[in-house]
Amino acid sequence: MTTDGAAATAWQPSELELERREFRRRASGRSVLVALVSTVLFAVVAGTLVLTSPGWESVQQAFFNPEIAWESLPKILEGLWLNIQVLFFATIGVAIIGTLLAVMRSLRGPVFFPLRAIATGYTDLFRGLPVLIVLYLVGFGIPALNPTTRFPAALLGTIGIMLCYSAYVAEVLRAGMEAVHPSQRVAARSLGLSHAQTLRLVVIPQGLRKVIPALMNDFVSMQKDVGLISVLGAVDAIRAAQIVQASTYNFTPYVVAGLLFVALSFPMIRLTDHISAKMAAREQIGGTV
Repeated sequence: MTTDGAAATAWQPSELELERREFRRRASGRSVLVALVSTVLFAVVAGTLVLTSPGWESVQQAFFNPEIAWESLPKILEGLWLNIQVLFFATIGVAIIGTLLAVMRSLRGPVFFPLRAIATGYTDLFRGLPVLIVLYLVGFGIPALNPTTRFPAALLGTIGIMLCYSAYVAEVLRAGMEAVHPSQRVAARSLGLSHAQTLRLVVIPQGLRKVIPALMNDFVSMQKDVGLISVLGAVDAIRAAQIVQASTYNFTPYVVAGLLFVALSFPMIRLTDHISAKMAAREQIGGTV
């Protein structure tokens, strides 16, 4: 068949299909318009209720003072840089420890029972303990073991964050690994792969793909909890806001610190939603997940 003949017989949407596309386009436009109008109305009503409340003036001065916000911003940004450093190193530590724990819990055979018991006890303990209590235990317990040695508060805070979130990540990874069909393990072993090679090349990659949204949600939570290292004396964003608040008797610095944490977490939150929606769409069309 010639090129002209192939072009002549190329598929073209029917009139009915074109009408369906136009109907969907108009319906989508109406939905966007309704959502926009309802959002604007809600914002107007909520703003009116807040701004006309009797105590708004005092609340505005105590929490939303622009002058104090601008003056405290440099110090809070400097403290936020410490939070980012703690988050960076804690993420690496959590990824390593969480993977090791997940692998230990997935080991088969009675000879590995001690490793499974240690991993199980670890995850049960640190998933049950509040992060704040772990930070207190680590931050004040480790220095007490050797009073002559001073440990940086940021280092102790990083250890506390790692202890807690490695337990969460380990359970998420273990769930992903157990979601891989047993036939994958059998097929890998039949090809001559060892147990370690099967985990590294077959099970962990497939399991990780299944739990990416859950892992990213844990990472978002850890972004917030790094602010708790301020209880150990580390001058992070929260402690910097506390210092300014103590001198100005105004809570605006806390609002500034909170907004900075939101700005830090927002890209990861949106990326998590995007990946979750993409994976859901792939599953609906029967693609590989």
